[in-house]
Amino acid sequence: MDRSYTGRVAAATLRRAVIEDAAAVADVLIGSRRAAGDAIPPAVHSDDEVREWVRTVVVADREVWLAEDADQRPLGVLVLHEDWVDQLYVAPDSTGTGLGSRLIQLAKARRPDGLQLWTFASNTGAQRFYLRHGFVVAETTDGAGNEERAPDIRFVWPGP
Repeated sequence: MDRSYTGRVAAATLRRAVIEDAAAVADVLIGSRRAAGDAIPPAVHSDDEVREWVRTVVVADREVWLAEDADQRPLGVLVLHEDWVDQLYVAPDSTGTGLGSRLIQLAKARRPDGLQLWTFASNTGAQRFYLRHGFVVAETTDGAGNEERAPDIRFVWPGP
């Protein structure tokens, strides 16, 4: 990744998403999940189903933050629902730039009393990321409770 691109990512703006951003939010979620390869189990919903869910549920009913570069290109998404980090995805070409850290810091600022989230047991990169940011393992499961039926881990951040 060249320095000019890294600089644009570092200067990314974070703003609340509105319904008109639903397609951009869905694109980041779909593209990031697909690019994760074996770290995340295959999606159980079609891209069209994900887009509909993002439009009618996620952006409509949850606190959604969109990270964009100066050209308004979507770079990352944070979805908060009550004390849950419901979704946190960074576009594949923007990973490793510190954007995920900015998004998790925003989540902590928005929920200073604590946060929790799920990540797949196969997603060791996400586990390292959350541990680095002060989250601790609260629970592990065999995946019986998620749609993918894949083992997962619940992390918590208890607050400062």
